[in-house]
Amino acid sequence: MSDFRKLDEAVYASPQIGVAEIADAAALGVTLVVNNRPEGESDDQTPGAEIEAAAHAAGMDYIAIPVTMQTLSQDDVASMAQALGEAKGPVLAYCRSGTRSTLLWSLAEAKRGRDPEEVAAAAAAAGYDVSPVRAAMDALYAARG
Repeated sequence: MSDFRKLDEAVYASPQIGVAEIADAAALGVTLVVNNRPEGESDDQTPGAEIEAAAHAAGMDYIAIPVTMQTLSQDDVASMAQALGEAKGPVLAYCRSGTRSTLLWSLAEAKRGRDPEEVAAAAAAAGYDVSPVRAAMDALYAARG
């Protein structure tokens, strides 16, 4: 059973998925799966290569942007912003709980020029708190000048 949470019209965040959830994603029209979880983070996670193969078999694109709160970088934010901008349709981003995916999405959206208030409200509506990165969101948004 999938726990996809809609962040906006084009992006869902989710806790760890398995191969079976790719069919649920396909039913929603997802065209890109973004894996935000480092490989080997826990013994019970489905390897990214299995998710990638299932996504490709279902006609979806796949990208891995593995992050932790300790390693999250501007390059990660830029990679996520690029992936969101180039997606051919809805995106499903996942990690252990969906939180890191949502935080990375929120930073990427701010970098892309979306109002941080709007982003924070959308995340909250999906059950995620972006306050750990809110100052960075504001800075990215302001830097767009």
